[in-house]
Amino acid sequence: MVKPIQVLLIDDDPLVRAGLRLILGGQDDIQVVAEGSDGDEAVGLVQQHAPDVVLMDIRMPRMNGLAAAEQVLALPGAPKVVMLTTFDADDMVLRALGVGASGFLLKDTPPPRMVESIRQVAEGEQSLSPSVISQVIAVATRGAASSRLDQARADLDSLTEREREVAMAIGQGMTNADIAKTQYMSLATVKAHVTKILEKFGASNRVQIAIRVHNAELD
Repeated sequence: MVKPIQVLLIDDDPLVRAGLRLILGGQDDIQVVAEGSDGDEAVGLVQQHAPDVVLMDIRMPRMNGLAAAEQVLALPGAPKVVMLTTFDADDMVLRALGVGASGFLLKDTPPPRMVESIRQVAEGEQSLSPSVISQVIAVATRGAASSRLDQARADLDSLTEREREVAMAIGQGMTNADIAKTQYMSLATVKAHVTKILEKFGASNRVQIAIRVHNAELD
């Protein structure tokens, strides 16, 4: 029997935690192992319960999710961290990507998408709401210089035709599963292409691929 994905919930709003517990707890392959009400509880709960994924609010009163994520991700054998936000233009999203967060979800994300995201992150993928991706790209590419445009276009030119199709799909916020369906590839092939694109771009995550695609399309 396959062990369920162990999830730790960290959010200062008990109603949000209750809603998340209902959404995730109804899945056979996901188990909510513990809850915390603030970022300062995160490290202790991770050490106690060894979750696979921490689903954590980015804004909390005492220790925010960004500071907590940084501490959690510094632990040996750290879990994946997915940040929850109510703002699709949250100014902390880029900073959280920098410390190694694996995903961002809006709190009004439809339950099936939220469940799918937890599964993706547990398997080592990144997961971001499309609106979050668009806002991150907007911030990261604001006032893009011509040198950045030229570099982005050179990066895209280094890709094979299939890799380019995958990169463009990532730029649209598509998941690996979405790309596999629309491009008629196996999931394993998509993952291989993503790995190769990251290598060619010298990138560490999918958002950096999306930003490169966006820069290449600027006039």
